[in-house]
Amino acid sequence: ETLAFDQRVLLSLRVPGDPADPIGPRAFEEAMRDVTALGGFTVLTLVTVVATLAFAMHRRWKHAGVLAGTILLAQGCSRLLKNLYDRPRPDLAPHLVEVYSGSFPSGHAMLWAATYLTLAALVAHLEVKRRSKILVFALALLLMAAIGFSRVYLGVHWPSDVAGGWCIGAAWAFAAWLVLMRLEVKTPPLPRP
Repeated sequence: ETLAFDQRVLLSLRVPGDPADPIGPRAFEEAMRDVTALGGFTVLTLVTVVATLAFAMHRRWKHAGVLAGTILLAQGCSRLLKNLYDRPRPDLAPHLVEVYSGSFPSGHAMLWAATYLTLAALVAHLEVKRRSKILVFALALLLMAAIGFSRVYLGVHWPSDVAGGWCIGAAWAFAAWLVLMRLEVKTPPLPRP
C-alpha cells in the first residue's frame, strides 16, 4: 500500500534518469555513510554500555537497568519483526552500503529511536532544568531523523521502513519511561551523592 509513496520519495533522492546516482555532491554521500554508521550495531553497543555504566557509577541502578533492558528487548523485537515481515530491500537503486537483513522495520531507525529516546527520557528524569530536558530530547530527535534519512538516501530502506522503525522504537522508549515511573513510585529515590 505504501509502495507508490516509497518509490516516489526514494527516486526524489536520485538524479533524474540515473537512479544509481544520489542527489548532491560526493561529500554529502560520504557524510550520509558516516551518519548511517552512527546507527550501526557497534555504536549502539558502545553507547548503551557507556550510558549504563555511567548510570551505575552514579548509583542510578533503575536507570541503568531500564536502559539496558529496553535496548536488549528492542534488539530482539527488531530481529523478530524483520524475520516475520521479510520485506525485500529497495531495488530501484544500488545500495550504497552493505545490508544483511530484511527491510521492515529499519533496525537503524528502530533501535536508535529506542536508544536515544530512552536515554533522553532517563537523563531528563534526572535533570532539573527545563532547557536541558528540551535539549536532550531535541538532540535525540535530530540524531534519529538524520540516521533515518541516511538509510533512505543510501537506498537501503523504503521511507515506510524508517517510519515503522521510528514508531516501534518510540513505543519501546515510552514503555521504558512507564517502567521507570512505576519503579519510582515503588521505592523512594536515593539521595544524591
